[in-house]
Amino acid sequence: MRTVRQIMPSQKVNMGGIILDQPLPQKGIDQIDPFLLVHHWSDILPGGQKQGEVGVGPHPHRGFAPVTLIFNGNVHHRDSMGNNSIVKSGGTQWMNSGDGIIHSERPGKEIAENGGSFEIIQFWVNAPAKNKRDKPSYQPLSKEKTPWTYSDDELIKVGIVAGEFSNTKSNIETYTPLTILRFEIQEGGEMEIPLPENYNAFIYILDGELTINKKNKGKTRDLIWFNNDGESFKIQGNSETRAILLSGSPINEPLATYGPFVMNTNREIMEALNDYQSGKMGILVENFED
Repeated sequence: MRTVRQIMPSQKVNMGGIILDQPLPQKGIDQIDPFLLVHHWSDILPGGQKQGEVGVGPHPHRGFAPVTLIFNGNVHHRDSMGNNSIVKSGGTQWMNSGDGIIHSERPGKEIAENGGSFEIIQFWVNAPAKNKRDKPSYQPLSKEKTPWTYSDDELIKVGIVAGEFSNTKSNIETYTPLTILRFEIQEGGEMEIPLPENYNAFIYILDGELTINKKNKGKTRDLIWFNNDGESFKIQGNSETRAILLSGSPINEPLATYGPFVMNTNREIMEALNDYQSGKMGILVENFED
């Protein structure tokens, strides 16, 4: 049975005026290979805004997969490859940025104008060197097309975002082996989660409280990081709880990062900057309805 290595509360960060919870990275922990970053944005949007005034406008990426899980509201994705997609609550936007892409992510027009509950998690998954210059791809996954399964007691609902779980496989294409799960847990729900022992793994709790292996307790906004010392662990809901599991095979390669670029060397970072500035990653012009 896997043991808990560390339980870390999230830190508040300001990203361009948006206040987020950031469980990863933290002081002294740059990554949990292959995961580089986790941002949790939960807010009540006031309304009375235009869509172009909210969210994150056009920006580049290269060398990894930025992934957005939508929990409340919806997210409008546009990119320099011509993709234009709105994914609603319960869905996922998975983008393999590869050689370079420019995209924007904004709350939908209706929620910008009328306001309401908005909640997403974005996490970054590193790509191995051999895939960092692949052609970019965008994979939207709606709640309806997400595979779902239940614990034996039917008190835990599990959404399979990527990888395989309980003999059910997601259609999302990933650079490396991953198991990414969503949990909707009722109080008292129990479940054993099998994982390959070599997978690095952690749970992030959006809200509620979990007990791991009948021993360690995690609460709202905690990241629970596991040791690689077993092939499963048990979860129990102490209250109504929402959580995600991020797990995957480590890449074990040198890491060089600068803002939205994740490469292996500083020279590759400079090349990415030059390619972006010279327009080699394309152009994104957002068109908004009045």
